[in-house]
Amino acid sequence: MKTKRIISIILIIGLMFAFSACDKKNIDDDGLINEDGEDIVIEYKPAYGGKINVPITYIKTLNPILNGNLSLYYFNKLIFEGLFDFNETMNVKPLLAEKYEIGENGRIIKVKLRENISWHDGNPFTAEDVKFTIDVLKYGSTKSVYFDMLSSIYKPANPDDLLHILNVKIIDDFNIEIIFDRSYSNALESLIFPIIPKHQFFNEGEKDRTAYENALIMENYNPIGTGPYRFVEYQENKIVRLEYNPNWWNGKVYIEEIVGQILTDEEVAITAFESQKVDLALALEVDWEKYAQNNQIDIYDFISQNYVFLGFNFANELFAGEKGQALRKAIAYGINRQNIINKVYLGHGSQIDVPISPNSWLISDKANTYTFNVNKAKNVLEEAGWEDKNDDGFYEDEKGNRLSIRLLTNSYNELRQKTADIIVENLRNIGIEVLKDYSTETNENISEEMAQNQWQEVLNKISNGDFDMTLLEWELSYIPDLAFAFHSSQIEAGTNIISYNNESIDNLIVDAFQAESRIEKKETYDRLQSLLVDDLPYVSLFFKDSALLLNSKIKGDINPQSFNIYYNIQNWFIPEELQEKE
Repeated sequence: MKTKRIISIILIIGLMFAFSACDKKNIDDDGLINEDGEDIVIEYKPAYGGKINVPITYIKTLNPILNGNLSLYYFNKLIFEGLFDFNETMNVKPLLAEKYEIGENGRIIKVKLRENISWHDGNPFTAEDVKFTIDVLKYGSTKSVYFDMLSSIYKPANPDDLLHILNVKIIDDFNIEIIFDRSYSNALESLIFPIIPKHQFFNEGEKDRTAYENALIMENYNPIGTGPYRFVEYQENKIVRLEYNPNWWNGKVYIEEIVGQILTDEEVAITAFESQKVDLALALEVDWEKYAQNNQIDIYDFISQNYVFLGFNFANELFAGEKGQALRKAIAYGINRQNIINKVYLGHGSQIDVPISPNSWLISDKANTYTFNVNKAKNVLEEAGWEDKNDDGFYEDEKGNRLSIRLLTNSYNELRQKTADIIVENLRNIGIEVLKDYSTETNENISEEMAQNQWQEVLNKISNGDFDMTLLEWELSYIPDLAFAFHSSQIEAGTNIISYNNESIDNLIVDAFQAESRIEKKETYDRLQSLLVDDLPYVSLFFKDSALLLNSKIKGDINPQSFNIYYNIQNWFIPEELQEKE
């Protein structure tokens, strides 16, 4: 969504002279206004041509299968396409697949491929390419030398997910069957990876293994895809140049050339954007509204996958049973989450009660149950048996023990500390004493090494169960996978950090994993969210927003998503009068 005012006008020299000569028009620092002080919006017509420069940070390889770099992951989506991709509700939509059918109780996916699609080198795209890509990924997933690289890729699926694929059966050039070893509700999501061309790596007479290893090379990789842009040039540590694909199956894109400028890190990318060396950048901090008064910059917010929550140590008797559940609910009612979003994150967050993106097609109507209500929080505590016996402002149990909880977090993260401090104050106001199990040292004196050391200390405490309540943040997968956080089998594995054990939740997580259809998956997630909202193993706080900063010469239907900042790139354009002329 666009958050700055809709003036987004670049005043080229000719326009400046034209309007300054008008008696009834005035130019101010924000752009163009009329005699009544109202903004004038110029409607630009889509035009073909133009070039944009975009940042890419730290390239190890141009191989899309082995790339673990987020900025290059986004960039590769301009070149490569998968069978499927996400839509704006994070549901799966066909891409190179024209249509699909799920059969055999969810174990087989029949895919009809789009016809008349060409690779960038002119060769036809067929079912052979799909089977080859899956075989390459499965081969890499079983080899330790590749597995670690595949595991680091910023993509929806794990290498382990691909091992659920038993076989890929080619029916003809444009029809395949993908056979899984079980009913697997994330089967479609696991097929969101870039398809690569078999002919590029497979030579007649060679063994299949040789072709797979050819496709898994790190260096001297020549990217050939089917996407809207094709690879032209790579200058090591300088640029990656793309030009529009005139034969793209989905039509002709407006912007003719995209140049990836290779930079050292995200901070350098922001500096390059501010100096107009690149035309877009992802905001790093929460104060991106500082760009709102610059009429050469447009801001597009989107919900990130960064989820902030409070987790409870279920090994602590305080959180056990019905009384512990009541305590967790009181905490949920007692925290003013919207205040945290507004004061700490400058409004850039989306309140939610479950660890599922607010954008997701799987979100339930139960996902926003708890609202800030001090009286409700106190009532819940009192009904559960707590009482302020000595009028000191804090509740005590039936034995006279004060209701006191330690809060652990990595406070050298400034936003985290501010959030924790508000939580401490909020819970004090409902009669819960919260002891700060974190440093209150001034952040200006914190080095990166100190922050890393503190984070490791927090992780060690969590691992040892030495906490009551912890304020943390997950960067969640695009595919909801609640097993890692809540299934009892993951306690020993270490991802269920709160030692949560609930048989009903376990069963629903398994049911969600094994759902045989998309409808059944949605229904199961609805039931799962109802149980999570009722039992509250986490008190969900919010998903953080992010923002794409864009040179305002770029117009069109711009709608970045967390899974692809270049989402609907085919609708971006640079008006002819704003295109740089060679």
